[in-house]
Amino acid sequence: MMLNSTLSTLSFFVLGAYVHVGNLKYFYFLLTAMLYVVIVVANTSLIVVICVNRSLHEPMYMFLCSLFVNELYGSTGLFPFLLLQILSDIHTVSASACFLQIYCLYTYANIEFCTLAVMSYDRYLAICCPLQYNTRMTPDRAVVFIIVIWLVCFVKFLITLSLNLRLTLCGNVINNLYCRNYLIVKLMCSDTRVNNIYGLCAIAVTVVVPLLPILFSYMKIFQVCFSGSKQTRQKAISTCTPHLISLLNFFCCCTFEIIQSRFDTTSRSSVLQNFLSLYFVLLQPLLNPVMYGLQMSKIRNTCKHVLCYKLLAGRRDQMQMC
Repeated sequence: MMLNSTLSTLSFFVLGAYVHVGNLKYFYFLLTAMLYVVIVVANTSLIVVICVNRSLHEPMYMFLCSLFVNELYGSTGLFPFLLLQILSDIHTVSASACFLQIYCLYTYANIEFCTLAVMSYDRYLAICCPLQYNTRMTPDRAVVFIIVIWLVCFVKFLITLSLNLRLTLCGNVINNLYCRNYLIVKLMCSDTRVNNIYGLCAIAVTVVVPLLPILFSYMKIFQVCFSGSKQTRQKAISTCTPHLISLLNFFCCCTFEIIQSRFDTTSRSSVLQNFLSLYFVLLQPLLNPVMYGLQMSKIRNTCKHVLCYKLLAGRRDQMQMC
């Protein structure tokens, strides 16, 4: 299906990756629904735990709360769409819904990276400057960081999207499970120099600005680990391990996303291509609640306390009824 029209008059896109779903669509639907439920329950539970418990109203946990909210935001931009497309026999998506999904997923990725960068700086202050931590990273300053990250990421990609809306498309078939900005840009047959220049500048800002505090923070943390005492190394490992795993996983997600978007992957199996497409917004929302929920002792102890309180309350109610 080819369209020779401006983007403003385009009515829909065709998603070509769903031709391989076949008779397994109900299995894929159940699996996707289960994953989405797990993501929503896990991230929402930790958000509630952090918000309700006053002892967790510290910068580190405020950044974690922002991270969990972002996981819900990114997952909601993808999973309901996937569930609808899996069950549908006609795999089309309206142009407005497609660009809304692109906006959600790309702002999700930008917010994720920037939040991880600020968290690395927070860990640097806690480990390398413990005496100055409470003055240099206050809860109010953490709130300012979070607000700035969300606002800048929303505005930055809004400009990218507005630049794309003015261009002319020569096709409407996207060979992917969901909408991607670069795959739509590849369908454009008008001059994209302004888009490319702004895209390169945006990528440089998106990658370089968060990467600098990450590299600086972990260089300083590793220096303290190698030159400090055994107790200092243990503290650094316990506090940085979840963040490092989350950071490395996010880099893997971005690498797979770039490979899928920029290079020809038609020689690979459809199952592998679909897995790489979903890995970008699947594993991170699943991994972060598990890593931080299990590794951060305050969160773990608070969850145990809430669970035990509910169990005791339930038993007390049963005894009163008897």
